[in-house]
Amino acid sequence: MNVMSDNIYHEPLPKVKDWITNKINNPKKQMKNYFLSFFPFLTWIYRYNFVWFTNDIIAGLTIGAIVIPQGMAYAGLAKLAPQFGLYSSFVGVMIYWLFGTSKDITIGPVAVMSILTGSIIDDINKTHPEYQLHVIASALALLVGCIVCAFGIFRLGFIVNFIPLPALSAFTTGSALNIAMGQIPTMMGNNKSFSTQQSTFLIFINFWKNIKYCDLNAALGLSALVLVYSIRFFCTYAIRRYPRYEKIFFFINTLRSVFVILIYLFCSWLINRNNPSQPRTSLLGTIPRGFQNMAVPYLDQKLFLQLIKYLPSAAIVLVIEHIAIAKSFGRINNYVINPNQELIAIGMTNIFGSFFGAYPATGSFSRTAIKSKAGVRTPLGDVMTGIMIILAIYVLTPVFFWISKASLSAVIVHAVGDLIVGPNTLKRFWQINPFEFFIFCISVIVTIFSSIEYGIYVGILMSLILLLYRIAKPQGQFLGQIQLISENSMKRNVFIPVNHSDGTNPIINPVLSNDGIIIFRIHDDFLYPNAANYMEQLVKQVFKKTKSGKSSHYNSLSEQPWNLITSRHPEKEYQLNDTRPQLHAIILDFTGVSHIDVTALQNLVDIRRQLDNYANSKVNWHFVGLSNPWIKRALLSRGFGSSDSTKTNISMVNIQRENDLTSNPVPVPILDIDRPLFHIDIEEAYRAAITSLSTHQNSDNSVMTVF
Repeated sequence: MNVMSDNIYHEPLPKVKDWITNKINNPKKQMKNYFLSFFPFLTWIYRYNFVWFTNDIIAGLTIGAIVIPQGMAYAGLAKLAPQFGLYSSFVGVMIYWLFGTSKDITIGPVAVMSILTGSIIDDINKTHPEYQLHVIASALALLVGCIVCAFGIFRLGFIVNFIPLPALSAFTTGSALNIAMGQIPTMMGNNKSFSTQQSTFLIFINFWKNIKYCDLNAALGLSALVLVYSIRFFCTYAIRRYPRYEKIFFFINTLRSVFVILIYLFCSWLINRNNPSQPRTSLLGTIPRGFQNMAVPYLDQKLFLQLIKYLPSAAIVLVIEHIAIAKSFGRINNYVINPNQELIAIGMTNIFGSFFGAYPATGSFSRTAIKSKAGVRTPLGDVMTGIMIILAIYVLTPVFFWISKASLSAVIVHAVGDLIVGPNTLKRFWQINPFEFFIFCISVIVTIFSSIEYGIYVGILMSLILLLYRIAKPQGQFLGQIQLISENSMKRNVFIPVNHSDGTNPIINPVLSNDGIIIFRIHDDFLYPNAANYMEQLVKQVFKKTKSGKSSHYNSLSEQPWNLITSRHPEKEYQLNDTRPQLHAIILDFTGVSHIDVTALQNLVDIRRQLDNYANSKVNWHFVGLSNPWIKRALLSRGFGSSDSTKTNISMVNIQRENDLTSNPVPVPILDIDRPLFHIDIEEAYRAAITSLSTHQNSDNSVMTVF
């Protein structure tokens, strides 16, 4: 409880008991809200209406038309039969709406996750051919789904924030190049001449070595690629030229991949209809009707041990792509997603999917963008997409037989092209932070010359090393005083960095205190990784700007440390004409500090002892901008904040007494009067240090007079 009268204020210190009480206030309600948060659809389903339903149908059917060919195409990247892409697409849209918090995102097969799944399946199948490919894929979906779901349940979604944009962009760019290069041989028809399961640069080399083996597939693939890009450019131009027909051109542009697949399906049928058993061009082939692979996913100890090493990269890809897309479209459409709940949603989707024979699925950027543009109103739009996929699985499978693999590869190459970071983004990376630009470049190079997994690890590892370096090696600022003059000739003192590191005009010379007062600003939390670095900067500045309070720190040679650089008679080196002041006070600006830990505080105590010895007197430590009461509690526990001198320079503010508007305003202190070394701003701290210095000098003069 605060103790306050007209001139007295005592701030209570925080207590652990109070903190725990605040955290578990009304535990029954918190537990209820926690479990209800697992099913966010309960917050809007009772308000569902016909207008929402109409918009959801349009958006759902649009996505359904797109995801069917995309799902079958991406299944090929995962080294699986086309139907497994349909299974993943179906489960993704039918499960997500129950658990998700984004109305726009669409869960299903995506290029990057598919190529990663394919590489994992390839690696395991080489050493353990006894496992069917789809068995490995479903086991991977189950395990990675459980991991991601557990992260959401335990509210660990904040971990995703440790993956920065350059690492994410490098991952998508490297993956897109890997996918595109892997699909070009299929599009050109020479994929049977060499393996496309190698590193990107090897595929590129082997493609040109085997260019002579290209066949009729090249005509279908290249023309399909040109056509899909032509439709896109035409619709983009038409939308600008004829804004009245924007919606028509939008849907044509959205369904361009579907149109191309249908056109080349017909071409493929014309070419191969007379001899489907020995086709002249590559066909998708027979796709079984229905869910032929529904079963409890198989996972024995041997398969589990084989999958463990791939789980980190699979979980990272699954999560970062989904969360980044969901957050982005949440901002675009003015709503907020819950990252923890999104982890649960994507985890449950993959867990259920494994029972349908699905492989890992996550959020798709292209389908999400289309769904948002189509005007979806709720996550229930996914159900409409699921109905279309069901129809495709049970009705359209005979038609899918004639789909050209070359045109399907062209559609994939076109789709992943948008994932490659453009020159404008690279320019921004360079302008904002060259180090992160190099992280991006190195990660992409590793992905191209090695694998997607290594590219992911290298990008994240380098980003974390850079983050740790920034935490451990921050640069504090030593402040000097300048006087501001306003238009009405009012003057006030402000403090700016003496090295102008904040961009202040370099012709202005801040006045450094010549009274032995050092002002030091700490920008980040004062914690164990950076405490030693901050204190080294402070001590170095103290030794540079002040002189020792005694001629020699050591009474004899035997007391000197072995590594001290001095002569046998250090007292002779003492400068009698040294004009530097003796150290009197240190002002630490903690405005940017929100936390302090035991190690950092011990560093502070050790430096206090060292500087007291250096000054040969007690050095006052003033603290400015303490915003966290736990920091005050920590500092007070080690003797900081209090002073033996008379309480002076306490900031006051005039307030009007309650229920007494006729009386004069009463001055009351802003901060606790028993903590005179905690200050509201640097100006107050500086005045307090000057007052203390004057008192100290008067005391010294009195002692000298007596003697």
